[in-house]
Amino acid sequence: MSEMGHYKFSNKVIAIPLLAMILIWGVYWLELTLGVNFNEFGVMPRTLLGIRGVVLSPFIHGSLEHLYNNTISLAILLSALWYFYRDVAWKVVLYGILLSGFLTWMIGRTSYHIGVSGLIYVLASFIFFKGIFSSYFRLVALSLIVVFIYGSMLWYIFPVKEGMSWEGHLGGFLTGLFLAKVVKARIPPTKKYEWEKKDFKEEDDLFLQHFDENGNFRELPTEEDIDEESNLKINYIFKENSENESKI
Repeated sequence: MSEMGHYKFSNKVIAIPLLAMILIWGVYWLELTLGVNFNEFGVMPRTLLGIRGVVLSPFIHGSLEHLYNNTISLAILLSALWYFYRDVAWKVVLYGILLSGFLTWMIGRTSYHIGVSGLIYVLASFIFFKGIFSSYFRLVALSLIVVFIYGSMLWYIFPVKEGMSWEGHLGGFLTGLFLAKVVKARIPPTKKYEWEKKDFKEEDDLFLQHFDENGNFRELPTEEDIDEESNLKINYIFKENSENESKI
């Protein structure tokens, strides 16, 4: 598959992030409408009932600020995932939610861990490391963009802010790294120029023929010049010296 055929826009690049935003905002609206709190459906580490939060916690948020901060990052990263890695996008999202949630369940403090930030760390980590591992110039550029925009997120995998689930962030970061290593995504073949191929011979290259052994540029003869030279005839007239001619 060519590069242009591989990276092309589809409706999913917009539809999937939009659906995700509708879901998390819908759950928060439902909490406000019913006057209930869904925090108890979050991840409660090392409890049998709390493991349900592995699946449910990404849809639950504690405040409007919490929800707003996660919404923009989730939309951008999901769009990037579906555009550049559409063949493995669902796999990354589903496995990312399950693995990061399970890690949070294992290492988290005794408290309810909620929010989609774990998945956000999965996406940011996967996109960054997958681009670096691929060595493909477009994906490496995407990795650098992720670092530029979300590089400060790295601090929050450590307990630097009270009340924030750094365990969920750490679980998402490690999960993204793991998936970047094991999930195989299709990458378009890198275009090779003639001079990069193993069977390239400098003497057969038309461009290099314009330079002499000293590196000086020279014009190559055209087909017309060659034809003129081939049609050119030179006649020699031989005349013997006579004995009466004086010699100098």
